[in-house]
Amino acid sequence: MESVKTTRFIQENEVEKKWYVVDAEGKVLGRVATEIARILRGKHKPIFTPNTDTGDYVIVINADKVELTGKRPDKKSYFRHSGYPGGEIVTSFKEMMNKQPEMVIHKAVGGMLPHNRLGRRLRKKLKVYSGPEHPHKAQQPINLEI
Repeated sequence: MESVKTTRFIQENEVEKKWYVVDAEGKVLGRVATEIARILRGKHKPIFTPNTDTGDYVIVINADKVELTGKRPDKKSYFRHSGYPGGEIVTSFKEMMNKQPEMVIHKAVGGMLPHNRLGRRLRKKLKVYSGPEHPHKAQQPINLEI
């Protein structure tokens, strides 16, 4: 008779949450966003469980200095809809960087997370700031080099 091995599913209260700081200055948006999504989801940990929040918190500073390669800054646009007929709102990347540079990173990372209840909880663990300062010093965040 063989011994049966079972997969251990981690409960959320068993996970130790850490805080990381990512400096986005001079970095390419997509490359930064994939690493952030990986950490938020918890895929860097050996205890990763797909249906549980096993990820860590991420603080992004200097979001206004993130870059795109090639002709992307001229071509990229963000689409919204007001809900009314003819209510499409298209914003260019350059406009978005001038008005809300934090939203560029929020949208890039949000598109890489699950589009369900778990994804909405993970998005709340992403803190993005356009300047070099953040109010999360008490959490003693670890610098993460990407």
